[in-house]
Amino acid sequence: MPYIDSNGVNLYYEDTGSGQAIIWVHEFAADYRTWEAQIRRFSRDYRCITYNARGYPPSDVPENKDAYAYEHYREDLRNVMCALGIERAHIVGLSMGAYAGIQFAMKYPARTLSLVFSSGGSGSQQKDREKFRCETDEGADRLLQEGMESGARGLAMGATRVQLLNKDPRGWEEFRRCLSEHSTLGSALTLKNYQALRPSLYDYEEQLKELDVPILLAVGDEDDAVIEVNLFLKRTLPQAGLWIHPQTGHAMNLEEPDQYNSRIAEFLSAVERGTWRRRDPRANPDRPIFVGEHAN
Repeated sequence: MPYIDSNGVNLYYEDTGSGQAIIWVHEFAADYRTWEAQIRRFSRDYRCITYNARGYPPSDVPENKDAYAYEHYREDLRNVMCALGIERAHIVGLSMGAYAGIQFAMKYPARTLSLVFSSGGSGSQQKDREKFRCETDEGADRLLQEGMESGARGLAMGATRVQLLNKDPRGWEEFRRCLSEHSTLGSALTLKNYQALRPSLYDYEEQLKELDVPILLAVGDEDDAVIEVNLFLKRTLPQAGLWIHPQTGHAMNLEEPDQYNSRIAEFLSAVERGTWRRRDPRANPDRPIFVGEHAN
C-alpha cells in the first residue's frame, strides 16, 4: 500500500490519472472510497489524489488527542501535495474535508488553484456552538461505548443522511457499511478534537475577505446546519459562487453524483479559462435599486 509520511503519521493515498491535480478530501463519515464516482469521471482529464485522513485506516490512528488538532489536517493536505511533487492543485473537500480545504487556502493561497467547499461549516454558528460541541462529544462517547457498527447505523439515519437512503438505498447501505469499518478510536478522537474544537469560520471574516481564490460553495437545501454559514461565505469571499441543490442532504457527492460532477466540471473549466470572476463591487445590496445615469 502507498503511504505518505505527514509529520510522523502515515497517510494512505491513491493516485489516478494524469494532468492538472485535483486533491479530494473526505468528510468525517466517509473515506477515500466515497469519492469513487468522482474519480471515475475526473481521472479521465485530471490527476486525482484521494487519501484517508489521520485516524482512518489504512492510515495511522494516533492515540494522542493532540494529533487531531485542526491544523494537522491542513498540513496533511500540504504534505500530500509536497510528497507527490504537486505545487498547485484544485482542492475538493466535503464537510470536514471542506474545512481543511479552506484552512489550506487561507494559509497557502498560492498553492490553491481553486476550492470546492462542499457541505462545509457545521458548528460555525455562534448561537449553536455550545450545543454542537456537546453533541459532538456525546457522539464520540457513544461510539466508544457501542462501537462503529451501531454508531454507523445511527449516523447514517441522521437528519441529513436519510436523503441518500430515500434516493439510493444500495448506495446508502454501501455508505453505512464503509462507515462501520472505520476505527472507533480514530473516529472518536476526530470528533472530540477536530470537529468539536475547530474555530468557527465566522472568526476568519477579515481573512476570508482577502482570500483571492476561486471558490465554489456547494450545499444541499436540506443540510440545515450549514446553509447559513454558506450564505455568509458567499457574501464574504470575493471569488465565491454558491450552488444549492434541491432536496439534498449532507453527502451530496453520493446523493447526486451526476449533478455534483457536472457542477464541478463547469467550475473547473471556468477557472481554467479565466472566466470565473470576482464579484462586481456594484453588486452590493446596499446600493439603491435605481442608480444615477453616470454611476460606475
